[in-house]
Amino acid sequence: MTYDPRRLQGVSVYRTAERQYSVGDRVQFTAPYKNERIANRQLGTIEKVDASGDLRIRLDSGRDVYFNLRQHPHLDYGYAVTSHSGQGATADRVLVHVDSENTLQNLINSRLAYVAVSRGRYDAQIYTNDANKLGSSLSREVSKEAALNETGDHGHRRSVRSSFQEVDSAKAPEHLRTRELTHSWGFKMSR
Repeated sequence: MTYDPRRLQGVSVYRTAERQYSVGDRVQFTAPYKNERIANRQLGTIEKVDASGDLRIRLDSGRDVYFNLRQHPHLDYGYAVTSHSGQGATADRVLVHVDSENTLQNLINSRLAYVAVSRGRYDAQIYTNDANKLGSSLSREVSKEAALNETGDHGHRRSVRSSFQEVDSAKAPEHLRTRELTHSWGFKMSR
């Protein structure tokens, strides 16, 4: 199918699949549901489901929503989420699966490690197919260098990076402390 974004806007692309839901199932919304003020990838637990598709879902925020699957069919199991979907979420325990052998190098890096592991409140465990490659894969830096330079009193140029290093970390703004934290992650593997 040919698609011209200048002519068609607000297009949703997805593949339909049948799911069997039961009370207690963890689910995630795969598209925003504006009528109920639900964001894409928001998580919840099914509290009631009947044969006609009527659902009551307790969102992780504590709010209950009621709707029929025919009104909003964009729902999937929510037992596992991607690192991207999990940003901003917190869970008591996190299990992270990292395929360090067959995955694109641009996807497995220090940013993924920080986001995935920092979601866990009490515990985070990493599972991989190759423990020997995991450390180098997760320590791969993907931060972009700043293209800005500043000029000192004598016309000498110094990079923005050196300006960051001069900041006292105890007094640094939150975004600088966070950046510093991403570089201090250490991963220990045991067999």
